[in-house]
Amino acid sequence: MSEHESIDPDCKFEAGILTPEIDPGRCEAKGPCVTSCPYDVLAIRIVPAEIKETMSLLGRIKLFVHGGKQAYAVNEDACHGCGLCVQVCPEDAITLRRRPA
Repeated sequence: MSEHESIDPDCKFEAGILTPEIDPGRCEAKGPCVTSCPYDVLAIRIVPAEIKETMSLLGRIKLFVHGGKQAYAVNEDACHGCGLCVQVCPEDAITLRRRPA
């Protein structure tokens, strides 16, 4: 048993089956998703220029207001799909999706 298996016994998936998907038009980098994740899957980062270019004008304005930062899955292979990040996100910006096989 790994150290993470004892953190959240209610996870119904093994690591790597699901991954958090963050909507860049909604995320405001408030961070409760980062601190809620028992597997250190998420972090707050500066959004790269190539992602900014794909965002709507409103999304870019929100990004600017929030310091150019958003949540990002830095360790998506460790996600167990527990959904804690989804539950605590105040903007409803996170969904869990099945990773391609």
